[in-house]
Amino acid sequence: MKVLLVEDDRDLAEGLVKALRSEGFIMAHEVLGANAQKQLASFGPDLVVLDLGLPDMDGLDVLKYLRRKKTGTPVLVLTARSALNDKVNALDIGADDYLQKPFEMPELLARLRVMQRRLGTAASSEVTIDSVVLDTVAHRLRVDGVEVHLPRKEYMTLKILMEQAGRVKTRDMLENNLYERGETIGSNTIEVHISNLRKKLPDNFIKTIRGVGYTIHQDAG
Repeated sequence: MKVLLVEDDRDLAEGLVKALRSEGFIMAHEVLGANAQKQLASFGPDLVVLDLGLPDMDGLDVLKYLRRKKTGTPVLVLTARSALNDKVNALDIGADDYLQKPFEMPELLARLRVMQRRLGTAASSEVTIDSVVLDTVAHRLRVDGVEVHLPRKEYMTLKILMEQAGRVKTRDMLENNLYERGETIGSNTIEVHISNLRKKLPDNFIKTIRGVGYTIHQDAG
């Protein structure tokens, strides 16, 4: 899942990018609101984390721009502003959540996971389909009660498919949510991830929709 971070505090931004990448998010970072507006189209984020105190404009103007484009992309506002009116304005304009600085990283990650679940079909951070249980907080997979180790990209692939069970994901969709711009991607990289996952999961758990992509049914049996 792709996250656009709009934050002018470079030290904070560096820490956020590192933490979110470790959670499996594909990251883009912008300091200026004008550049963030361009990224909304070119990067196509699934989530936006938006600071209000930007050097070139108020972050609320970025939020207004996004909502004028009729996009429902979830936005988490970050700000040092403490007035209730600021929070109300952000929510009224179209923010989905609001977190005041300073904040604790676990709380930010938890709020993003909630927003992420709203985009998918999973109801909690522990996604269970038949005998397969994926804990997206602990980053653990259990099959028939036995913990199974997954390399990072395989984990991210399975997380996308399980959190959005019932929806077909094309190879391009998976690539866009697994790799950042500039990363080398082999022509059969996704197929290799799927093949490796199938060796660790029950038979026919991941289904191929010929000529389209891959899916996991909510009842995989």
